[in-house]
Amino acid sequence: MASDPTPPRRTRVSLRDIAKQLGVSHVTVSLALRDHPRISQKTRERIKAEADQLGYRPDPMLSALANYRRNKSSAPISSSIAWINAWRKPDELRAHREFDAYWRGASRAAEKFGYRLDEFRVGKECSPKRLHDILTARGIRGLLLPPQYPLPDWGDFPWKEYATVRFGRSLATPRTHLVTSDQSANTMLAFEEMRARGYRRIGFVTDEANMRRGHVFEAGFLLAQRTVDPVERVEILSLEHIPAKDQPDRIVAWIRGEKVDALFTDLPDIPDLLAKAGLEVPANIPLAVTSVLDARADAGIDQHPEEIGRVGFLMLNSLINDRAQGIPRIFRQILVEGSWVDGKSLPRK
Repeated sequence: MASDPTPPRRTRVSLRDIAKQLGVSHVTVSLALRDHPRISQKTRERIKAEADQLGYRPDPMLSALANYRRNKSSAPISSSIAWINAWRKPDELRAHREFDAYWRGASRAAEKFGYRLDEFRVGKECSPKRLHDILTARGIRGLLLPPQYPLPDWGDFPWKEYATVRFGRSLATPRTHLVTSDQSANTMLAFEEMRARGYRRIGFVTDEANMRRGHVFEAGFLLAQRTVDPVERVEILSLEHIPAKDQPDRIVAWIRGEKVDALFTDLPDIPDLLAKAGLEVPANIPLAVTSVLDARADAGIDQHPEEIGRVGFLMLNSLINDRAQGIPRIFRQILVEGSWVDGKSLPRK
């Protein structure tokens, strides 16, 4: 007689099973497995070790139900996530509409999971060491790092003790997981939309910030150019090594030499530079930008920064639940695609 190939079903280990083994309540076990600060570090480690020993695995159906209930209404606020602001002038960070939207998206998502997003400012009055002391005292183990200006010196801050997610690529250290806009895909989308509006000699202007981001906008532009006839390809203009006083003349010479009929740029102040060169937007040169939020042009890409903020928190929350702290061995990034926005700065040709 053939044996049954189906392996015997193991009884699922429950929170109550773990609690019984340790002589604690199932609520304590649940909180400990979610790294709740109300449970001491020592108790959390003891409960996690016992859960691993017993072979505990979360029930995916119950997890889905809990997630559904969380999304129906915000959970009571019981702990904090840290938003680290190391800007030389801290108020300037959220004066950028893009970065303020990161905050809003992350904060709203955090509330649904019972967290509050708190800002911590690092600078003369709060060194990285002092920041670590404050975070430790408050039991905070999750950090969100928005773009910083200028790039900070973190000293010997103990990243290994925190789950951390960066927004964007400009912050090179710490090299934690990140969430950002899909800048390459967004650039290709913009190129396609600009051509659909009649432009054929599309030029891209950038500077050293593009280098800090890994030349991703530039890569997207070069890929987009490969889809068109070589005679319609325009050489990229980088202002990186050109003195500020010479930039207006350089732009004029480039536009005339390359016969540019529309500009695409990641430089928010490009309208001022064009004005110094005697060029008005869009009368003399139509313009689209990589982000319509912080540039004085209304045609270009909406990078969906609130969604970037929301996804950033969700990524951080998963790291906290997985107890994944420190600099990751295998680096991950999540890209959020943008959408095209029509505007008066780029009328149809």
